[in-house]
Amino acid sequence: MGFKCGIVGLPNVGKSTLFNALTNSSKAQAENFPFCTIDPNLGIVPLVDERLDSLSDISNSKKKIYTSITFVDIAGLVKGASKGDGLGNKFLSHIREVDAIIHMIRCFDSEDIQNVNDNVDPVRDLEIIQTEMRLADLESIQKRLDKKNRKKVSNEQIQILETALEYINNDKNIDEIHKMYEKKEIEICGLLSLKPNLYVCNVDEESIASGNKYTRKFIEKYGEINTIIISAEIENQLNSLSDKEKINYMEMLSIREAGIKTLTKKGYNLLNLETFFTSGPEESRAWTINKNCLAPKAAGKIHTDFEKGFIKVETISYKDFVANKGWLNSKNNGKMRLEGKEYIVKDGDVLNFRFNT
Repeated sequence: MGFKCGIVGLPNVGKSTLFNALTNSSKAQAENFPFCTIDPNLGIVPLVDERLDSLSDISNSKKKIYTSITFVDIAGLVKGASKGDGLGNKFLSHIREVDAIIHMIRCFDSEDIQNVNDNVDPVRDLEIIQTEMRLADLESIQKRLDKKNRKKVSNEQIQILETALEYINNDKNIDEIHKMYEKKEIEICGLLSLKPNLYVCNVDEESIASGNKYTRKFIEKYGEINTIIISAEIENQLNSLSDKEKINYMEMLSIREAGIKTLTKKGYNLLNLETFFTSGPEESRAWTINKNCLAPKAAGKIHTDFEKGFIKVETISYKDFVANKGWLNSKNNGKMRLEGKEYIVKDGDVLNFRFNT
């Protein structure tokens, strides 16, 4: 399994259309009225990796298993959601379960698609969502720090919650908390405001190549690193085309790569994720790990017994595996290394674990 992203935003910004495009389905309703998506739609999408294709061909594998990303299309948020307005309570509970939040931002004009606000303003729209998340966090923190519940919370969690409370009350940049505490402890807190964020500016066809006044305003405020410009409608249309037609259409619109690839790259970078591979005649498979993952921990992704009984790991870089056409030649040509418990797995490593049962 890769990672789980929740697609959120105000009603009618294109969330369900993007979900349908990413998952190549029509599972999510995409109607022109608020709260069309009531219960979250969930789609597990394989992350096609050309490296795995090459490994599978070289090993003549019977099966090929990509890693995956799970997208969750969550009901549209409105101002007052933290107080239960709209579908607020359901919305906020669903967000807590994801690894990262994809904020779908409306950056297009349309007389046909209803807007819950009087005008298009991507910065204001995101601020509405952020405010509702902070208010929901505020209520959650106060409950957990209450005398009745405080004894159930660890000291580490209390420190994070008290710091978050101070930052929210004083309108400070809550992202600074990531520099103060361990990632694992922050994740346990489950605060919405501390979830990693990707921003998707949903534009019309004319704005795909270079954006528009709305995307420029948004990027000026939030930067380019975690911002993606996509036309959800165009991405959806691409799914109905043959591979050749898709390439031609993308070239015509100056789209360099499909939205799923862009989101995946940004998502992996945001969450500090990497991929290692296993490959043999039975199966070639991609596995998702955190960066700087030690070999025994990576082994545990396959099976807990691999981690518990870890001895060594046979390691070949992807480049060497392909250049030497597999395990045997790589070993004979001195490209296979035997690594121990302190080895930090690198992106693209092809691994074979040795372990005691």
